[in-house]
Amino acid sequence: MDASLTELAFLAAALAAAGALTGILAGVFGVGGGALIVPVLYELFRFLGVPEETRMPLCVGTSLAIIIPTSIQSFRAHHARGAADMNILRAWALPTLIGVLIGSALARFAPPEVFKIVFVVIAGTSAARLIGNLKWKLADDVPWGARLRAFGFVNGVLSALMGIGGGQLATMYMSFYNRTIHQAVATSSGVGILISIPGAIGYALAGLDKPHLPPLSLGFVSLIGIIAFAPVSVLTAPLGVRLAHALTKRKLELAFGIFLLLVSLRFLASILGF
Repeated sequence: MDASLTELAFLAAALAAAGALTGILAGVFGVGGGALIVPVLYELFRFLGVPEETRMPLCVGTSLAIIIPTSIQSFRAHHARGAADMNILRAWALPTLIGVLIGSALARFAPPEVFKIVFVVIAGTSAARLIGNLKWKLADDVPWGARLRAFGFVNGVLSALMGIGGGQLATMYMSFYNRTIHQAVATSSGVGILISIPGAIGYALAGLDKPHLPPLSLGFVSLIGIIAFAPVSVLTAPLGVRLAHALTKRKLELAFGIFLLLVSLRFLASILGF
């Protein structure tokens, strides 16, 4: 087997493994796994010879499309257990949609480093709180009304620019307002649906006139990437949900804290050019 075939076989195996892990992450933490999907897709598109100037938005748009089925599968499993707060999801629906559409439009022009820095600061702070078992609490419940809707908007913008399902930020937000980690994770799985569907559509439209995209691309959404990831991740999402509900509150907090720390380090490395 020559070097190119060996590299392709290794990449296919990595995509399958990453897809399986993405599904488990979606179930356990209520997130879409975009922080894992984006770097793996980056290597896939590098191998396919996609130019640097279109590679990153293609990764982000494809990540959002992949998150759609895993978010739906994860939310259905959590909702069946009665763990998701539907009132919060309804309050977030419209402002999140608006934020995602704006974020998708900004993705053509805005430097992603600014938004990555914001994520590293927020996620790193929350990871320290969870791992250190620090009882930071802003209030006894979420601030209903304009402040709650404003978070939905900000979460939509940031998630669209980073190619994530928004579950990381939503889970952190709810934990700051005295919601249990299990309810926060379950509700955040629904946020992935609110972000991934309009986000994928926005990136598909944003990239329609861009040159040098690989075959089977719809704007900044690669059908090849979806085919490689989505089936495996959908199969493993319910496994992650069962694992989440089997863990104690402290174990789930530790697991989510470590996950946030790893994601923060991943974004920090990309900011520093590694």
